[in-house]
Amino acid sequence: MSTVVQMVTDLVNPILETKNFELVEVEFVKEGKSWFLRVFIDKEEGIDIEECAWVSEQLSEKLDNIVPDPIPQAYFLEISSPGAERPLKKEADYEKAVGSYIHLSLYQSLDGEKQYEGILEKLDKETLTLTYRVKTRTKTQVFERTNIAKARLAIQF
Repeated sequence: MSTVVQMVTDLVNPILETKNFELVEVEFVKEGKSWFLRVFIDKEEGIDIEECAWVSEQLSEKLDNIVPDPIPQAYFLEISSPGAERPLKKEADYEKAVGSYIHLSLYQSLDGEKQYEGILEKLDKETLTLTYRVKTRTKTQVFERTNIAKARLAIQF
């Protein structure tokens, strides 16, 4: 699966560069009996459906012209925006998210919890600082970046 993700990343990046679009994530996953190749793209002003369709056409053409077929099983190609809860993957994603409300999933629990949501206050190469609420109290916690399994923007309710 990782070879498919890398191959698609290599194919789609030049397509995106022509329009100054950003590659957020590529995933190749099986859900039920079906395989899905998902490519999440974005740009500063947000991506629209026509832009997703254009990238889908360009990428489909490139994939169809590779012999032998690099993805032998049938799959659905989905090109879309990462949405409001965009994953934080690259360092630039984290830097843009400083001051924003985010969700963290940890590899190992901290104070009995593996999920945290709050404001990303500070960031450096080894840690990030999150301010979050526990009932009526506000807490600030420093997290080791090596313990962060996933991070994404979150919607605050």
